[in-house]
Amino acid sequence: MPAEIQSFGSNVLIITGGQSFTQSIQWSVLKRSLDELNIDVHLERVSGEPTPGQVDAIVAQYKKETIAVVIGIGGGSPLDAAKAVAALLPSGRSVMNYLEGVGKGITFSGPTIPFIAVPTTAGTGSEMTKNAVLSDTEQGFKKSFRDEQMTAQVAIIDSTLLESCPRPQLIANAMDAFTQLLESYTSTRSNPLTDALALSGIEHFLKGFNFHQEADLAGLDHLAYASMLSGLCLAQTGLGAVHGIASPLGAHYPIPHGVACGTLLAAVTEANITALQSRSPNDNALVRYANIGRMINPSTIHNAEALTKLINSLDHWTHKLNIPTLNSFGMVEEDVDKIASESGGNSMKTNPIELTQNELKTIIMQRLS
Repeated sequence: MPAEIQSFGSNVLIITGGQSFTQSIQWSVLKRSLDELNIDVHLERVSGEPTPGQVDAIVAQYKKETIAVVIGIGGGSPLDAAKAVAALLPSGRSVMNYLEGVGKGITFSGPTIPFIAVPTTAGTGSEMTKNAVLSDTEQGFKKSFRDEQMTAQVAIIDSTLLESCPRPQLIANAMDAFTQLLESYTSTRSNPLTDALALSGIEHFLKGFNFHQEADLAGLDHLAYASMLSGLCLAQTGLGAVHGIASPLGAHYPIPHGVACGTLLAAVTEANITALQSRSPNDNALVRYANIGRMINPSTIHNAEALTKLINSLDHWTHKLNIPTLNSFGMVEEDVDKIASESGGNSMKTNPIELTQNELKTIIMQRLS
Protein backbone atom coordinates (compact mmCIF):
# COMPACT_ATOMS: atom_id res chain seq x y z
CA MET A 1 0.00 0.00 0.00
CA PRO A 2 2.65 2.66 0.80
CA ALA A 3 4.08 2.51 -2.73
CA GLU A 4 0.61 2.76 -4.27
CA ILE A 5 -0.28 5.67 -2.00
CA GLN A 6 2.95 7.50 -2.74
CA SER A 7 2.29 7.26 -6.47
CA PHE A 8 -0.77 9.50 -5.98
CA GLY A 9 0.65 12.03 -3.48
CA SER A 10 1.58 12.69 0.11
CA ASN A 11 -1.77 13.55 1.69
CA VAL A 12 -4.06 10.56 2.27
CA LEU A 13 -7.48 10.07 3.81
CA ILE A 14 -8.08 6.57 5.16
CA ILE A 15 -11.64 5.49 5.93
CA THR A 16 -11.99 2.31 7.93
CA GLY A 17 -14.54 0.58 10.15
CA GLY A 18 -14.93 0.68 13.91
CA GLN A 19 -11.81 -0.47 15.78
CA SER A 20 -10.71 -3.83 14.41
CA PHE A 21 -8.27 -2.69 11.73
CA THR A 22 -6.61 0.09 13.73
CA GLN A 23 -6.12 -2.32 16.65
CA SER A 24 -4.35 -4.84 14.40
CA ILE A 25 -0.66 -5.22 13.67
CA GLN A 26 -1.34 -4.34 10.03
CA TRP A 27 -2.30 -0.79 10.99
CA SER A 28 0.86 -0.15 13.02
CA VAL A 29 3.01 -1.51 10.17
CA LEU A 30 1.18 0.61 7.58
CA LYS A 31 1.27 3.76 9.70
CA ARG A 32 5.00 3.40 10.34
CA SER A 33 5.68 2.92 6.62
CA LEU A 34 3.64 5.99 5.72
CA ASP A 35 5.40 8.06 8.37
CA GLU A 36 8.77 7.04 6.93
CA LEU A 37 7.62 8.30 3.52
CA ASN A 38 6.44 11.61 5.06
CA ILE A 39 2.87 10.93 3.99
CA ASP A 40 0.25 12.85 5.96
CA VAL A 41 -2.49 10.50 7.14
CA HIS A 42 -6.04 11.48 8.07
CA LEU A 43 -8.25 8.77 9.57
CA GLU A 44 -12.03 8.49 9.67
CA ARG A 45 -14.21 5.63 10.89
CA VAL A 46 -17.53 4.41 9.52
CA SER A 47 -19.04 1.70 11.67
CA GLY A 48 -22.27 0.26 10.37
CA GLU A 49 -23.75 0.98 6.98
CA PRO A 50 -22.83 4.51 5.83
CA THR A 51 -25.41 7.27 5.76
CA PRO A 52 -25.58 10.32 3.49
CA GLY A 53 -25.01 12.46 6.56
CA GLN A 54 -21.76 10.67 7.41
CA VAL A 55 -20.46 11.02 3.86
CA ASP A 56 -21.36 14.70 3.68
CA ALA A 57 -19.73 15.38 7.07
CA ILE A 58 -16.44 13.78 6.00
CA VAL A 59 -16.48 15.68 2.70
CA ALA A 60 -17.11 18.97 4.52
CA GLN A 61 -14.24 18.30 6.92
CA TYR A 62 -11.64 17.48 4.27
CA LYS A 63 -12.65 19.41 1.14
CA LYS A 64 -9.94 22.03 1.79
CA GLU A 65 -7.24 19.52 2.75
CA THR A 66 -5.98 18.82 -0.80
CA ILE A 67 -6.38 15.07 -0.30
CA ALA A 68 -4.43 13.16 -2.98
CA VAL A 69 -5.99 9.74 -2.52
CA VAL A 70 -8.80 8.19 -0.47
CA ILE A 71 -8.41 4.66 0.84
CA GLY A 72 -11.19 2.40 2.09
CA ILE A 73 -10.03 -0.37 4.42
CA GLY A 74 -12.64 -2.74 5.82
CA GLY A 75 -15.92 -4.28 4.81
CA GLY A 76 -18.41 -2.98 2.30
CA SER A 77 -19.50 -0.09 4.52
CA PRO A 78 -16.16 1.76 4.82
CA LEU A 79 -15.33 0.90 1.19
CA ASP A 80 -18.61 2.39 -0.03
CA ALA A 81 -18.18 5.44 2.19
CA ALA A 82 -14.63 5.99 0.91
CA LYS A 83 -15.81 5.59 -2.67
CA ALA A 84 -18.47 8.26 -2.21
CA VAL A 85 -16.12 10.63 -0.36
CA ALA A 86 -13.48 10.32 -3.10
CA ALA A 87 -16.10 11.26 -5.68
CA LEU A 88 -17.40 14.27 -3.77
CA LEU A 89 -14.26 15.86 -2.34
CA PRO A 90 -13.33 17.86 -5.48
CA SER A 91 -16.68 19.65 -5.55
CA GLY A 92 -17.66 19.48 -1.88
CA ARG A 93 -21.26 18.86 -2.93
CA SER A 94 -23.76 16.78 -0.98
CA VAL A 95 -24.30 13.17 -1.99
CA MET A 96 -28.04 13.90 -1.92
CA ASN A 97 -27.58 15.63 -5.27
CA TYR A 98 -26.88 12.26 -6.86
CA LEU A 99 -28.42 9.49 -4.75
CA GLU A 100 -30.71 7.39 -6.94
CA GLY A 101 -34.42 7.65 -6.29
CA VAL A 102 -34.22 9.98 -3.30
CA GLY A 103 -31.73 12.64 -4.39
CA LYS A 104 -32.12 15.69 -6.61
CA GLY A 105 -31.56 13.72 -9.79
CA ILE A 106 -28.46 15.66 -10.80
CA THR A 107 -26.11 13.81 -13.16
CA PHE A 108 -22.68 13.29 -11.60
CA SER A 109 -19.92 14.62 -13.85
CA GLY A 110 -16.82 14.31 -11.65
CA PRO A 111 -13.95 14.65 -11.35
CA THR A 112 -13.10 12.29 -8.51
CA ILE A 113 -10.08 11.83 -6.28
CA PRO A 114 -8.24 8.49 -6.76
CA PHE A 115 -9.71 5.71 -4.62
CA ILE A 116 -7.91 2.59 -3.32
CA ALA A 117 -10.00 -0.32 -2.00
CA VAL A 118 -8.64 -2.76 0.58
CA PRO A 119 -11.34 -5.23 1.67
CA THR A 120 -10.90 -6.94 5.05
CA THR A 121 -14.02 -9.08 4.58
CA ALA A 122 -15.04 -11.34 1.69
CA GLY A 123 -18.55 -10.68 0.56
CA THR A 124 -19.66 -7.36 -0.86
CA GLY A 125 -17.34 -7.10 -3.86
CA SER A 126 -17.37 -3.31 -3.39
CA GLU A 127 -13.73 -3.18 -4.41
CA MET A 128 -14.85 -4.02 -7.96
CA THR A 129 -17.97 -1.88 -8.37
CA LYS A 130 -18.77 1.70 -9.33
CA ASN A 131 -21.50 2.31 -6.75
CA ALA A 132 -21.66 3.32 -3.10
CA VAL A 133 -24.72 2.10 -1.19
CA LEU A 134 -25.93 4.54 1.48
CA SER A 135 -28.73 4.01 3.99
CA ASP A 136 -30.94 6.16 6.17
CA THR A 137 -33.16 4.12 8.48
CA GLU A 138 -34.90 7.27 9.76
CA GLN A 139 -35.95 8.26 6.24
CA GLY A 140 -36.41 4.62 5.28
CA PHE A 141 -34.17 4.30 2.23
CA LYS A 142 -31.13 2.39 1.02
CA LYS A 143 -29.93 3.75 -2.32
CA SER A 144 -26.88 3.90 -4.58
CA PHE A 145 -24.64 6.71 -5.72
CA ARG A 146 -22.88 5.42 -8.83
CA ASP A 147 -20.69 6.45 -11.70
CA GLU A 148 -17.95 4.80 -13.76
CA GLN A 149 -15.42 7.28 -12.34
CA MET A 150 -16.02 5.86 -8.86
CA THR A 151 -14.39 2.52 -9.63
CA ALA A 152 -11.24 1.95 -7.57
CA GLN A 153 -7.96 2.81 -9.27
CA VAL A 154 -6.32 0.10 -7.16
CA ALA A 155 -7.86 -2.86 -5.33
CA ILE A 156 -5.67 -4.85 -2.97
CA ILE A 157 -7.10 -8.30 -2.27
CA ASP A 158 -5.23 -9.95 0.61
CA SER A 159 -6.89 -12.90 2.31
CA THR A 160 -4.64 -12.61 5.38
CA LEU A 161 -6.70 -9.54 6.28
CA LEU A 162 -9.68 -11.88 6.77
CA GLU A 163 -7.99 -13.94 9.47
CA SER A 164 -9.18 -11.76 12.35
CA CYS A 165 -12.69 -11.28 10.96
CA PRO A 166 -15.31 -12.44 13.52
CA ARG A 167 -16.92 -15.71 12.47
CA PRO A 168 -20.54 -14.39 12.26
CA GLN A 169 -19.38 -11.54 10.03
CA LEU A 170 -17.28 -13.88 7.89
CA ILE A 171 -20.31 -16.14 7.40
CA ALA A 172 -22.65 -13.26 6.57
CA ASN A 173 -20.22 -11.83 4.03
CA ALA A 174 -19.59 -15.24 2.47
CA MET A 175 -23.33 -15.68 1.98
CA ASP A 176 -23.51 -12.25 0.35
CA ALA A 177 -20.75 -13.22 -2.10
CA PHE A 178 -22.45 -16.50 -2.99
CA THR A 179 -25.80 -14.74 -3.41
CA GLN A 180 -24.25 -12.20 -5.77
CA LEU A 181 -22.64 -14.95 -7.84
CA LEU A 182 -25.85 -17.00 -8.02
CA GLU A 183 -28.02 -14.00 -8.84
CA SER A 184 -25.57 -12.80 -11.49
CA TYR A 185 -25.52 -16.24 -13.09
CA THR A 186 -29.34 -16.45 -13.19
CA SER A 187 -29.86 -12.77 -14.06
CA THR A 188 -31.77 -11.87 -17.21
CA ARG A 189 -28.69 -9.81 -18.19
CA SER A 190 -26.14 -12.61 -17.80
CA ASN A 191 -23.78 -13.23 -20.71
CA PRO A 192 -21.04 -15.73 -21.55
CA LEU A 193 -18.29 -13.62 -19.95
CA THR A 194 -20.13 -13.10 -16.66
CA ASP A 195 -21.20 -16.76 -16.70
CA ALA A 196 -17.54 -17.81 -16.78
CA LEU A 197 -16.68 -15.46 -13.92
CA ALA A 198 -19.70 -16.41 -11.82
CA LEU A 199 -19.10 -20.15 -12.21
CA SER A 200 -15.42 -19.70 -11.34
CA GLY A 201 -16.43 -17.67 -8.30
CA ILE A 202 -18.91 -20.31 -7.14
CA GLU A 203 -16.33 -23.05 -7.65
CA HIS A 204 -13.89 -21.24 -5.38
CA PHE A 205 -16.59 -20.28 -2.89
CA LEU A 206 -17.42 -23.96 -2.44
CA LYS A 207 -13.75 -24.71 -1.83
CA GLY A 208 -13.54 -22.05 0.86
CA PHE A 209 -16.94 -22.62 2.41
CA ASN A 210 -16.63 -26.00 4.11
CA PHE A 211 -20.26 -26.54 5.03
CA HIS A 212 -19.89 -30.31 5.57
CA GLN A 213 -17.77 -30.02 8.74
CA GLU A 214 -19.82 -27.96 11.16
CA ALA A 215 -20.03 -25.29 8.49
CA ASP A 216 -16.40 -24.33 9.11
CA LEU A 217 -15.02 -21.67 6.84
CA ALA A 218 -11.68 -22.68 5.38
CA GLY A 219 -9.70 -21.41 2.44
CA LEU A 220 -9.83 -17.65 2.86
CA ASP A 221 -8.03 -17.22 -0.48
CA HIS A 222 -10.99 -18.89 -2.18
CA LEU A 223 -13.52 -16.67 -0.40
CA ALA A 224 -11.63 -13.47 -1.21
CA TYR A 225 -11.47 -14.51 -4.88
CA ALA A 226 -15.18 -15.40 -4.92
CA SER A 227 -16.08 -12.04 -3.40
CA MET A 228 -13.98 -10.15 -5.93
CA LEU A 229 -15.63 -11.95 -8.85
CA SER A 230 -19.08 -11.39 -7.38
CA GLY A 231 -18.44 -7.64 -7.59
CA LEU A 232 -17.28 -7.90 -11.18
CA CYS A 233 -20.36 -9.92 -12.13
CA LEU A 234 -23.04 -7.90 -10.39
CA ALA A 235 -21.73 -4.69 -11.94
CA GLN A 236 -22.49 -6.14 -15.38
CA THR A 237 -25.59 -8.27 -14.84
CA GLY A 238 -27.53 -6.79 -11.96
CA LEU A 239 -28.85 -9.04 -9.21
CA GLY A 240 -32.16 -10.60 -8.20
CA ALA A 241 -34.94 -10.87 -5.64
CA VAL A 242 -32.68 -11.55 -2.65
CA HIS A 243 -31.15 -8.11 -3.07
CA GLY A 244 -34.50 -6.67 -4.08
CA ILE A 245 -35.94 -7.62 -0.68
CA ALA A 246 -32.72 -6.92 1.22
CA SER A 247 -32.82 -3.27 0.15
CA PRO A 248 -35.99 -2.23 2.05
CA LEU A 249 -34.98 -4.49 4.94
CA GLY A 250 -31.73 -2.55 5.25
CA ALA A 251 -33.61 0.72 4.90
CA HIS A 252 -35.96 0.04 7.83
CA TYR A 253 -34.06 -2.27 10.20
CA PRO A 254 -30.50 -2.52 11.56
CA ILE A 255 -29.87 -5.74 9.67
CA PRO A 256 -26.38 -6.26 8.20
CA HIS A 257 -26.58 -6.70 4.45
CA GLY A 258 -24.86 -10.09 4.44
CA VAL A 259 -27.28 -11.38 7.08
CA ALA A 260 -30.23 -10.16 5.02
CA CYS A 261 -28.91 -12.02 1.96
CA GLY A 262 -28.07 -15.16 3.92
CA THR A 263 -31.44 -15.38 5.62
CA LEU A 264 -33.39 -14.85 2.38
CA LEU A 265 -31.34 -16.91 -0.09
CA ALA A 266 -32.94 -20.34 0.32
CA ALA A 267 -36.50 -18.99 0.42
CA VAL A 268 -36.02 -16.76 -2.63
CA THR A 269 -34.30 -19.50 -4.64
CA GLU A 270 -37.15 -21.91 -3.89
CA ALA A 271 -39.73 -19.27 -4.82
CA ASN A 272 -37.95 -18.49 -8.11
CA ILE A 273 -37.65 -22.14 -9.06
CA THR A 274 -41.29 -22.86 -8.17
CA ALA A 275 -42.50 -19.82 -10.13
CA LEU A 276 -40.37 -20.74 -13.15
CA GLN A 277 -41.61 -24.34 -13.13
CA SER A 278 -45.19 -23.12 -12.95
CA ARG A 279 -45.16 -20.16 -15.34
CA SER A 280 -42.08 -20.60 -17.54
CA PRO A 281 -41.00 -24.27 -17.45
CA ASN A 282 -38.69 -23.97 -20.48
CA ASP A 283 -36.78 -20.98 -19.10
CA ASN A 284 -33.02 -21.44 -19.22
CA ALA A 285 -32.78 -20.11 -15.65
CA LEU A 286 -33.98 -23.51 -14.43
CA VAL A 287 -31.03 -25.14 -16.18
CA ARG A 288 -28.74 -22.60 -14.56
CA TYR A 289 -30.12 -23.29 -11.09
CA ALA A 290 -29.69 -27.01 -11.78
CA ASN A 291 -26.07 -26.41 -12.79
CA ILE A 292 -25.37 -24.82 -9.41
CA GLY A 293 -27.19 -27.69 -7.70
CA ARG A 294 -24.80 -30.09 -9.39
CA MET A 295 -21.78 -28.01 -8.37
CA ILE A 296 -22.88 -28.33 -4.75
CA ASN A 297 -23.90 -31.99 -5.14
CA PRO A 298 -21.64 -33.42 -7.89
CA SER A 299 -23.23 -36.87 -7.88
CA THR A 300 -26.56 -35.42 -9.02
CA ILE A 301 -27.38 -35.97 -12.70
CA HIS A 302 -30.95 -34.99 -13.53
CA ASN A 303 -32.10 -31.37 -13.48
CA ALA A 304 -35.15 -32.03 -11.30
CA GLU A 305 -33.05 -33.66 -8.61
CA ALA A 306 -30.38 -30.95 -8.88
CA LEU A 307 -33.01 -28.25 -8.30
CA THR A 308 -34.32 -30.02 -5.21
CA LYS A 309 -30.84 -30.52 -3.84
CA LEU A 310 -29.95 -26.89 -4.45
CA ILE A 311 -32.92 -25.73 -2.39
CA ASN A 312 -32.21 -28.31 0.33
CA SER A 313 -28.52 -27.34 0.48
CA LEU A 314 -29.26 -23.64 0.81
CA ASP A 315 -31.85 -24.37 3.50
CA HIS A 316 -29.29 -26.54 5.30
CA TRP A 317 -26.73 -23.74 5.23
CA THR A 318 -29.27 -21.28 6.63
CA HIS A 319 -29.97 -23.46 9.65
CA LYS A 320 -26.49 -24.90 10.11
CA LEU A 321 -24.97 -21.44 10.17
CA ASN A 322 -27.65 -20.10 12.54
CA ILE A 323 -28.36 -17.15 10.26
CA PRO A 324 -30.74 -14.86 12.21
CA THR A 325 -34.38 -14.46 11.30
CA LEU A 326 -35.91 -11.08 10.52
CA ASN A 327 -37.66 -10.65 13.85
CA SER A 328 -34.19 -10.60 15.45
CA PHE A 329 -33.90 -7.07 14.06
CA GLY A 330 -37.29 -5.80 15.13
CA MET A 331 -39.45 -6.79 12.17
CA VAL A 332 -43.00 -7.91 12.98
CA GLU A 333 -45.70 -9.56 10.90
CA GLU A 334 -47.50 -6.24 10.41
CA ASP A 335 -44.45 -5.00 8.47
CA VAL A 336 -44.51 -7.75 5.84
CA ASP A 337 -46.81 -5.95 3.42
CA LYS A 338 -44.68 -2.80 3.55
CA ILE A 339 -41.42 -4.62 2.87
CA ALA A 340 -42.97 -6.64 0.03
CA SER A 341 -44.40 -3.51 -1.59
CA GLU A 342 -41.02 -1.73 -1.41
CA SER A 343 -39.12 -4.68 -2.92
CA GLY A 344 -39.16 -3.27 -6.42
CA GLY A 345 -35.76 -1.75 -7.03
CA ASN A 346 -33.27 -2.37 -9.83
CA SER A 347 -32.42 -5.84 -8.54
CA MET A 348 -35.96 -7.06 -9.17
CA LYS A 349 -35.69 -6.06 -12.83
CA THR A 350 -33.06 -8.75 -13.48
CA ASN A 351 -34.59 -11.52 -11.36
CA PRO A 352 -35.15 -14.53 -13.65
CA ILE A 353 -38.94 -14.24 -13.21
CA GLU A 354 -41.26 -11.55 -11.89
CA LEU A 355 -42.52 -12.57 -8.47
CA THR A 356 -45.99 -11.58 -7.32
CA GLN A 357 -46.64 -9.62 -4.15
CA ASN A 358 -48.05 -12.78 -2.55
CA GLU A 359 -44.88 -14.68 -3.43
CA LEU A 360 -42.75 -11.92 -1.91
CA LYS A 361 -44.85 -11.93 1.24
CA THR A 362 -44.49 -15.70 1.53
CA ILE A 363 -40.70 -15.42 1.26
CA ILE A 364 -40.56 -12.76 3.96
CA MET A 365 -42.91 -14.70 6.26
CA GLN A 366 -40.71 -17.79 5.94
CA ARG A 367 -37.78 -15.87 7.41
CA LEU A 368 -39.69 -13.73 9.88
CA SER A 369 -39.24 -16.03 12.88
